[in-house]
Amino acid sequence: MMNLILICLLCGLYGVRAKDKEQKGKYSVPNLEVKTRSLVLDADQQLLLSCRGRWKLTWAFPSGLMRDQVQVKEFRCGRKNQLYCSHLMVSHSQAQHTGLYHCRYQIRPKKQSTVYVYVTDSQQPFVGHPGMSPDVLYLKEKQPLVIPCRVTNPNITTTLVKFPNQSLRPDQRNIIWNSKQGFTIRTPTFYYIGLFFCQTVTDGVTHKSHKYFVHRPVSNIIDVYLNSSGPVQALKGERLALNCTATGELNTRVNITWDYPGKSNNSGSISKRLVKHRTHMLFYSILTIPKLQRLDRGLYTCRVTSGEKTKQQKVTVTVYDRPFLRLKPRHGSVMEAQAGQKSYRISLKLKAFPAPEVIWLKDGMVAAEQCSRYHMDGHSLVIRDVAEEDAGKYTVLVRIKEHGLYQNLTLTLVVKVSPQIGEKVVSLQDPGSVPRGSRQTLHCTSHGVPPPHIQWLWHPCPPKDLPAAQRV
Repeated sequence: MMNLILICLLCGLYGVRAKDKEQKGKYSVPNLEVKTRSLVLDADQQLLLSCRGRWKLTWAFPSGLMRDQVQVKEFRCGRKNQLYCSHLMVSHSQAQHTGLYHCRYQIRPKKQSTVYVYVTDSQQPFVGHPGMSPDVLYLKEKQPLVIPCRVTNPNITTTLVKFPNQSLRPDQRNIIWNSKQGFTIRTPTFYYIGLFFCQTVTDGVTHKSHKYFVHRPVSNIIDVYLNSSGPVQALKGERLALNCTATGELNTRVNITWDYPGKSNNSGSISKRLVKHRTHMLFYSILTIPKLQRLDRGLYTCRVTSGEKTKQQKVTVTVYDRPFLRLKPRHGSVMEAQAGQKSYRISLKLKAFPAPEVIWLKDGMVAAEQCSRYHMDGHSLVIRDVAEEDAGKYTVLVRIKEHGLYQNLTLTLVVKVSPQIGEKVVSLQDPGSVPRGSRQTLHCTSHGVPPPHIQWLWHPCPPKDLPAAQRV
């Protein structure tokens, strides 16, 4: 008897587990309690949909149905209230309520069940009301064209019309009709550029759908550039504005997107502007970050897409916590140049932000004002046609006034001068004869930097009565 009871208990436990497993598989997607994939209602008829599932449920429905026209009731259900149930009710259905109704899980919206509902109205065979301005449809290469003139009754016969009166009937090969989608042109040609609408006849009355203008977009991106050609540097707390400009052919349409470090935190805002010129289009996208943080440093990418074509530009942004100024000599505090040298550059190691003001002094006076041969090149001082008088002390003054940062550095320039003998011209002349045994003084004047070393050499003069050829 005990063995029999134990076996029964085991059977019961296994049955519960099997049932739970079956139920979990059953509700992997919500269960929408309808017998067919589409429902047909009359106008003003009540629509009631019921759905159940393992988790909380939510509904999605056609855009023509306003939230305040929908009543949703939610409650726990199932044998042990382990399931979630939801009822959707529309008291007075209208033609514009025609479309897809989705019951989905809140935490897993891709898990859903769907039903298509037609709300028939002989006075309104098309879902949307004919508007004054047409909707724009884009004709794209190697993609089908859908003209979405959906109908409120699955049995309506519809004709596609190209303005003004060219009728196109579905052939189920290239022109395909579907009451839930409209007309699909599988391989559209340039013929399908222009104004289209759908037309049907009910009770002897001709009805026209909303109009659709089919446009073939031009996707030629001529150029893309940023307002900063090099790396961007900024201080923490400052405002950053990057302007991405795309140039395209007339009638081009582009999509401009940004990738940047703070994108996931929505740290930046984007404003767009379009300017049409006679020969081209200009598209502007400005990314603005009001107060930069250290997390905003990194690579910023502006990506421009038109059709299948893409162009992009990138820039690196560096964010500093505070302004700084660091200055040191590049080649020591004493420099050497050679007189007659075509040019000499006095440079230094300077790291600063924001960009500092740099002034060079020569012996205490502004260098560029002393001599036209001195000029600034970046932060360096360049001396053209180096001369002896260019030797001296050079002081560089570096300052970032707005942040109260100042620093200076003094360097000494030594200009080497090749030795020269002052009597060189005189020595070419014949000094004449002097008495034997007399005392004579010979002068040699020389100049050079550093001071030259003078050495005297003597050799006998050849006899005067020798022929000139033998004196050598």
